[in-house]
Amino acid sequence: MTTPASVLCYNKNESSVSKSWNPGVTHAVRTDVGMRRTNNQDSYCVIEAQSEERFSTRGHLYVVADGMGAHAAGELASQMATELIPMHYFRGSADQPASSLHRAVFNANHEIHQRGQQNPEFHSMGTTASSLLLLENGGVVAHVGDSRVYRLRQGVLEQLTFDHSLVWEVQASGHVHPGSALGQSLPKNVITRSLGPNAKVNIDMEGPFPVHSGDRFLLCSDGLTGQVEDEEIATLMDCLSEDLVSEVLVDLANLRGGPDNTTVIIATVNNGQVVGSAANVPKSSAAQRDPRLLWGAVASSSIFVLSFIIAVIAAVQKSESLLGFAMIAVLVSGVVAATLIASQMSGKKKPRSNGDGPEVTPPMGGKGPYRRYHSKPDRTLFDRLGSTVDDLRNAANAKNWSIDWREIDQLQAKGLGAIEANDGKTAIRFQAEAIVQTMYQLRQQHNRSAGETAIE
Repeated sequence: MTTPASVLCYNKNESSVSKSWNPGVTHAVRTDVGMRRTNNQDSYCVIEAQSEERFSTRGHLYVVADGMGAHAAGELASQMATELIPMHYFRGSADQPASSLHRAVFNANHEIHQRGQQNPEFHSMGTTASSLLLLENGGVVAHVGDSRVYRLRQGVLEQLTFDHSLVWEVQASGHVHPGSALGQSLPKNVITRSLGPNAKVNIDMEGPFPVHSGDRFLLCSDGLTGQVEDEEIATLMDCLSEDLVSEVLVDLANLRGGPDNTTVIIATVNNGQVVGSAANVPKSSAAQRDPRLLWGAVASSSIFVLSFIIAVIAAVQKSESLLGFAMIAVLVSGVVAATLIASQMSGKKKPRSNGDGPEVTPPMGGKGPYRRYHSKPDRTLFDRLGSTVDDLRNAANAKNWSIDWREIDQLQAKGLGAIEANDGKTAIRFQAEAIVQTMYQLRQQHNRSAGETAIE
């Protein structure tokens, strides 16, 4: 596969990686222009930490962007996003990586917007941007648009991002049922939020999500999700190696028409520091973060309860001296609480700013996961994947294409044998290999046709 010029991929420089360092994650990437587009407006970025120290401060970063706009505008917008988000992220505070990622996306939006304002051809250009950080304390997502981030764990695929699209926004409002006539008639390609068109943008921050050994993450543009069902994605990710699944997902989208560019990043967590322990997961309450606040809360609460009891006794006995003492106790409890809160707030580190973007800590922990799907390597999916190959076979016969079906037939026969032996995962693997081989034959046919046209 030839990587389009619009795509930036930062791969590991093996010479600079310590031999003793285990990054704890492996990845595969694939991007394709599709069957109907002339240029690729998708971009991606992969930056995995090359040392233990680097991971502890910065983690592993993955970004997918899908550009929008006429001519080269969308291509430029997505390329800028995958350049600027990493640049601003690594310039930001290492103490608060989630805040740095939020600020990086914010700043990227500002620069893309400014570029669009400077040139009439790029006016209102935009791009989606979905970023995943794998950190010691879990996975963090920064998201704008309708590209997606998924996590597969033990056969269950969860969508960690909310689509900023007309369909999702209307359905989330609760006023339109997805199965209704109006719900079905809504255009699926209208997005409600992106980087670039406006000077400011709302950024969804999700997480931190716990990361377990064996977790597999998928970042993708809507060129994939528009053609491949979520249940299919779940099963293929569950059954195949990351290299094969990245290839077959793109090929499957293309074999089903390939109306858009398609980009996928698959990252699989193996072991090492990426797999966080309970000690690494952020605590949910302020009292757990600082024991002084817990003991202070107990002390102030005790004083308040005692003062309340004294006030009741004073009221019963009509004792002004006791009532006065109770009022003093209430004031003391308030002062204790206020002092402890002020102490806690002053002890917190404020996010450092690089001079750009918001300095406030972004709201974390959205409502994700938003949807959940189960891997089902059964006969139904096996036949559905096979029907994609059969459709191309029928088209090839009708158009007298010169395609060698022998290897494809052998792979499908092996898959059929596996499904009849109730070995669903192996059957899906053979069917996936048949799809990849089918796409290879289609490309060969295309190249031959192009060569013959050139000769003529």
